[in-house]
This record gives sequence, C-alpha cells and structure tokens, in this order.
Amino acid sequence: MGHSDDIRALFQGYQVHRDVYISNDIYEFEMKHLFANTWVFLGHDSQTPNKGDYYTTQIGDQPVIMVRHTDDQIHVLLNRCPHKGTKIAIDRTGNTGKFFRCPYHAWSFKTDGCLLAIPLKKGYQDTGFENNQNTKGMTPVGAVKNYRGFIFARLNPEGVGFEEFFGDSLSTLDNMVDRAPEGRLEVAGPPLRYMHRCNWKMLLENQTDTCHPMVAHESSAGTAIKIFEEMGSPSPRPPAMQIIAPFMSPYEFFEGMGIRTWPNGHGHTGVNMSIHSDYDAIPGYFEAMCDAYGEEKAKTILDDNRHNTIYFPNIMAKGPLQQIRNFIPLAADKTLVESWVYRLVGAPDQLIAMSSMYNRMINAPTSIVGHDDLEMYERAQEGLRTNSSDWVNLQRLYGEDEDYSKEAVENGTTERQMRNQFDAWVKFMTYDMDKTTAEQT
Repeated sequence: MGHSDDIRALFQGYQVHRDVYISNDIYEFEMKHLFANTWVFLGHDSQTPNKGDYYTTQIGDQPVIMVRHTDDQIHVLLNRCPHKGTKIAIDRTGNTGKFFRCPYHAWSFKTDGCLLAIPLKKGYQDTGFENNQNTKGMTPVGAVKNYRGFIFARLNPEGVGFEEFFGDSLSTLDNMVDRAPEGRLEVAGPPLRYMHRCNWKMLLENQTDTCHPMVAHESSAGTAIKIFEEMGSPSPRPPAMQIIAPFMSPYEFFEGMGIRTWPNGHGHTGVNMSIHSDYDAIPGYFEAMCDAYGEEKAKTILDDNRHNTIYFPNIMAKGPLQQIRNFIPLAADKTLVESWVYRLVGAPDQLIAMSSMYNRMINAPTSIVGHDDLEMYERAQEGLRTNSSDWVNLQRLYGEDEDYSKEAVENGTTERQMRNQFDAWVKFMTYDMDKTTAEQT
C-alpha cells in the first residue's frame, strides 16, 4: 500500500478486488487517507444548542468533539489532551461550561481548543516548554462546515473545498430542510445504533442496490404483505403497511425509479419516484407548507421524493422521512450504524411519528427488514475469504466510457453509483499521496 498505483489496481471499472472489504492493511490506509481527505458528517447543530454543549463522535478512527464555543459557532477538536494523550471527554454528550478540563492532570482548554491553564506552571520555567507544540492546546480538525444545520469536517488542513466536494448533491439536504414549514430541523432524540459484522462499504453500496429488495426482503416484507392480504387488505392502510409493502415492488418499479450520480462518489435512487411516493397525506401538513412557501413552491418541495442519497464516504440521507444513517467504520469487518431522525420544525407531530416508525421497522436492531440486509452483509464478509475469485462484480449496465466527473441519470437498477463510489474511493485514497508526489517533482 505504499504507492498510489497499488490502490488504483484494486478498482478496474466493472470490478473491485475483494481485499477492499477484508484487508486490515487497506482498512488502516482508509483511516489514514480516505477519511482524512473527505468531508465527513459529524452531526447536527441542534445537538449542541447551548454554549458549552458538546457531542463526541469520530472521523475514521480519530475521536473528535463537536462543541459550541462562546462565539456561538460549532468547533471540532481532536479528543485528546496534548499533555499525556488522555481523552478529554468520554461521555457521548454533555455541557462542559466555558472550558474543558483534562481528568488526568487538570490541564484546561477553552472550547475552541486554546490552552487556558496548567497547574504549577512554574515547573516549566526555563525548560523551553513555551516552544513545544503541546502548548498550543487541543488540536482542531482541518476544516469545519455548518451547512443548514448539518456539521461536516475534513481532518486534513488542505484539500477539496466543501462546495466543490458535494456540488449539486446538496440538493437532497436542501429539500430535507425545506420540508420544514419554518425552514429548519431539530434532531429528534438519540439515534438507533446497530452493530454490523461487515465492512462499511457493503452498507454504503446496499443503499442504492435496487435488485435485492424483492429477493432479500421476501421473508419479511413479503410475509407482511401475505398476512395483510389474508386479512382482506383492510382500509385505511396502516402506516406500517405503507412503509413495508413497497420493499416488494417488482424490478420494473425500481428500473423506473432512476438513479442519479454526482462527482466525488455521491448519488441517489428515486429520480422519478420512490418507495416513499405513495404514503398517505398527513392532515394539515400541506396547508402549513403552503402558508410558508406558497402553493407552487410547496408542491415542488413535496413532489421530490428521493429514496436514498449517498454522501460519500459514509452517510445516507432519506429526505422524505428526514433521516440520516451514519456508517461508522470500526474495523475491516465491523461497522456501527447510527440512524438519526429529525423533526420538521412547524410541521404536524404525525410526521415525526411516521419517521420514527420507519426507523424502528427498517433500521433498528429489533427491526423487521434490517436483519435481512445484515444476514447478506455477514455472509458476504465470510464468503469473500473463499479463494474462488479475487474480484467482486459491479458490471450491471456498465459502459466502458463512463465519466464519473459528470452528473448522470440512468436506469434505476444500474450499479453505476457503486462504481462512482469506488472511483471516488481511489481519488481520495490517493489524493494526498499524488499531491506530495507532484510537489516533490
């Protein structure tokens, strides 16, 4: 893994080497390069509404603290004391007041990371301590962006800018926020957390895999539909059936949905319609939207029913249900999934009830549908160690002249988005390596 050509050899357009899923060395390389060079989702600013509020999470394998500083801005700091390396915050969330205090030797830091005080500082006189990098305080990440309440960060100080990295893919987040009559979201409690014994990229690929629902979910969604029909398909349809029945839609439905891809690995299913298009209307919601935006704009916002939007490298946004799934890599074969639900400020509470029901039914450790996917991920993680082939096929609707630097809309069962993700994977795995080589030459 010492040369960028070694990385490029792992992706051959229509296939990818199995080592990208099972190799510990490649996983470590991803943590050092891919997750340092890309913009990674951390959370929402409503998680830290007050000065001193913080939330701990990670970027790749780097623990970080998202905190609201005294200037009311969100800062992101590496979660480590510069003295002995102790983690500053171990609680998932809390309020630290005006400063952080290391629990080991009581070094303290402002909430922007600047060193505030050191006990018995006279012990460092005439030692050259003031010239040591440890005196600079807690290390901030390279760059932070608050986009309409969503917090993203890039570890490396230099790299692709936020707008360049995401481009028009931000339209999914825009639509998600615009669905709130008051134009803002609030996080609705803690996420559902679900451990998966598989590589994080398997989860990412599955979000735009439209050839598996009617197969993998036959045992869950298919059984639910069968029971509902045996009951005489009572009306009105319960919200649970509105949620689960579309998973058994035929191939033709998913072909017609369409898939859009954007540069840098982003893309979404549901260009023309999606499994969320046929939900019953929530009383009072459209009226609230018309009051806020006018009828024409309200219709435009609500008619956009995208299915799953991938924000490379590791989140999926579901605009019509105000959800984000965060795929947090922990090892080559271990991924923690966080499924967040957001409240549309100014909308009827029935909407958050529907979103929460979807989250419980589809994404929770106790879900009906999620176990089908988990079974497939874990079987794949085991099966890829079988020495029958070194390659994983991504050839469905493949064209040799595919240009991932341009937006494209294609058949809803294409695997182009998976190929698009691996094109970005190569780009950002080698981004700083290529930059260093160019500077040296």
